[in-house]
Amino acid sequence: MASPTDDRDDSTTPGDEPGSTDDLRPAPAPWGPASGVGSLPGTDPVEAVRLVVGELPDLPHLPELPGRGAGADMIGRTAALLVDIAVDLTPAGWRLVPRPGNDLRRAQELLDRDLDALFDVAERYAGPFKLQVAGPWTLAAGLERTRGDRAVVDPGARRDLAQSLAEGVAAHVAAVSARVPGARVVVQFDEPSVPAVLQGGLPTVSGFGKLSAVESNVVEEQLAVLVARVPTPVVLHCCATRAPLDLFRAAGAAALSFDLGLVQDLDAVGTAVEAGTHLFVGVVPGTDATLPAPKATASRLQAWWRELGFRAEDLHAAVTLTPACGLAGASPAYARRAMTHVREAARYLLPE
Repeated sequence: MASPTDDRDDSTTPGDEPGSTDDLRPAPAPWGPASGVGSLPGTDPVEAVRLVVGELPDLPHLPELPGRGAGADMIGRTAALLVDIAVDLTPAGWRLVPRPGNDLRRAQELLDRDLDALFDVAERYAGPFKLQVAGPWTLAAGLERTRGDRAVVDPGARRDLAQSLAEGVAAHVAAVSARVPGARVVVQFDEPSVPAVLQGGLPTVSGFGKLSAVESNVVEEQLAVLVARVPTPVVLHCCATRAPLDLFRAAGAAALSFDLGLVQDLDAVGTAVEAGTHLFVGVVPGTDATLPAPKATASRLQAWWRELGFRAEDLHAAVTLTPACGLAGASPAYARRAMTHVREAARYLLPE
């Protein structure tokens, strides 16, 4: 594969000059050397924010604490951001409903507590800061319509959810920025359901069948519309097997987040690097495990980078190290070790 530092055409066109008012492209994304995927064990948002800011000081994130119960889970938490769309909790999961009820209000209150904790702990923080929400396809796959089938089967419902999510995320970014004025916010959309959406692997609500696959161009188009409407750089995350990295990159993601151990399509990774797409590379398990020395993790990543065919000195700027997935299922002690590990491993990637 070609090096990302190959000669480029330095000619400019109108609107490309620095400071041009015609250049509406976002500023370069503010990546850090190590971060988290999102979720943590525990129920105390103040303690969680303090832990993340302390262990991942160059790119902390707003922790998700699904251990608090309904409304703190990925779907409920994201539904709390939706504008003019209400959900309620049923024995089968979250469902779209005509008007908000107690379950949605609880999800919104939990999110408000997280923002209060962020203000209490990190008001003076300055630097890149990451938020995580469910992506539009995973959200649609996780919500039922009133008739009982998944919203993902309904193009109109998918479109409405994506539009509402874009508005809600913009408001969420503004709320975080108001509490932490020095934060340069990036937004991560979690899309673990996209491989199943593409392959026809989602079960029906009854569990006795599978939903039809959705064409890749439809998935890409909806993601691209959302990415274009979000006022910050966007990370698309998928720690499932067969993560569609080419599709995510084509949809306009500024960064791709994946489990290094599950990615087999090196051509897709190489194409992303050549296109200037940043990589959030999951290098340690999301549940309790014996971890190697941080230097060994760095060596593993360096060997992978050489296999891709890129220059060693470019690695540290091209990647952010993370756990492979969220840490909600880990013990508190392991969650701390995992965050410490990725931070220390990233230091070994710096050029000597």
